[in-house]
Amino acid sequence: MDQRALSRLAAPAVAALLALTTGCTGETVQGRPGASGVRDPYFPKAGNGGYQVEHYSLDLDYDPADGRLHATAVITARAEQGLSSFNLDLSGLQVEGVSVQGAGARFNRSGNELTVRPAEDLERGEVFRTEVDYSGRPKAVTDPDGSREGWIVTPGGKGAVGVGEPVGSMAWFPGNHHPSDKATYDITVTVPRGYEAVSNGELRSRTEEDDGRTVFAWHSAEPMASYLATVAVGKFAVTTGRTASGIPVYTAVSPGEAKASGAALARLPEMVEWGIGRFGPYPFSATGAIVLPAHSLGYALETQTRPVFPGAPDSEELVVHELAHQWFGDSVSPKSWKDMWLNEGFATYAQWLWTEDHGGPSAQEHFDAYLAGDTRVDAEAGSDWGAFPPAAPRSPKEISGSPVYGRGAMVLQRIRQEVGDAKFFALVRGWAADHRHGNASTADFTAYAEEKTGRDLTEVWDVWLYGKDSPKASKP
Repeated sequence: MDQRALSRLAAPAVAALLALTTGCTGETVQGRPGASGVRDPYFPKAGNGGYQVEHYSLDLDYDPADGRLHATAVITARAEQGLSSFNLDLSGLQVEGVSVQGAGARFNRSGNELTVRPAEDLERGEVFRTEVDYSGRPKAVTDPDGSREGWIVTPGGKGAVGVGEPVGSMAWFPGNHHPSDKATYDITVTVPRGYEAVSNGELRSRTEEDDGRTVFAWHSAEPMASYLATVAVGKFAVTTGRTASGIPVYTAVSPGEAKASGAALARLPEMVEWGIGRFGPYPFSATGAIVLPAHSLGYALETQTRPVFPGAPDSEELVVHELAHQWFGDSVSPKSWKDMWLNEGFATYAQWLWTEDHGGPSAQEHFDAYLAGDTRVDAEAGSDWGAFPPAAPRSPKEISGSPVYGRGAMVLQRIRQEVGDAKFFALVRGWAADHRHGNASTADFTAYAEEKTGRDLTEVWDVWLYGKDSPKASKP
């Protein structure tokens, strides 16, 4: 019997002990409760205050046959204030026991909040270890725009995938689920033999157990926002290799999608090397892709080191888009969900650069096509890209709207028009390098762009980035 099973069996005893100690409130409280959200402008209850996570160790046991997850999360964090209690984001699932610094902790649930009360207050600056045993059938989460994330069972019920943008990761592990809190990860997944379990980073081991199960141990050494964490379980065909500069490539493709995926994925190593040339050093220790059965999701997602595709990617540009996110969104992550254009505008612009460098329309031609609504040059040129400022979506359901992508890319092209290629590409590479593995806001970018280029870009910001009116008449 493994330690995870022992921990689950011990949970009733821990609960009984906690019931006896719940009434002990006579000691002086040195800490105060951590906030139940970070007050993100669009998702105010996302994330939690009072601490920053340094590392997640997730031990997941999943059987597609019954859809049940048995798991233990060990969360290593640093207290940013004295804490009498703190919150973790967790949707659904049954919590069987919680300990902090090795001692049983009281806890309660309210909505998507798991409130933990350690046996002793945590001091400011203290590094503390929280262990949560939990289980159940994880569910999907519906976003404000109607799309589904969280834990998604793939068509036919023969696999599943965890995807988290913006807050769906709370459906399969407890944590501080806001992009401003990045951490390293170890994710171990146990599945029935014959299944593959694919996650972020590098595969440290793959072990066949005597009981007919397989254990996959994945390690992500670089910081990762929790919405970029993924686990995909399925009967994938796995291919490994390296890019020209030696970056390990790990792709897992649903067998039914292998033929249609072949051409685009064959160029993935080349795309990574191209990105290095355009954007600077690749920010992670591995790359690759996960291709799910068709119609598993309604979107592709830039999960760190291993983007997820809902069926075979239908174009090279889509693969380029998700790979470009490894620099812009994954390594340089947004400080809040209001800064989403820094992810999507850059990734869309990368598509424009890819076609510019490979015999297709130039970035300027894409820009002009948007202004003219010319869908012959760019299929997205007919979208409502001017509906709102890319830096100021009007509601949470618009953070993935057309202006965030297309008009966000147009902002970058306007900067290029103003400062010229040399300064523009120095800006792009500098932005990725100077904010590597960190977080940045729109204000950080505008200040950095003006400092790096030595130009006053007020007109670009006022008209293209923040202007409420469509800037179609503002072509220089």
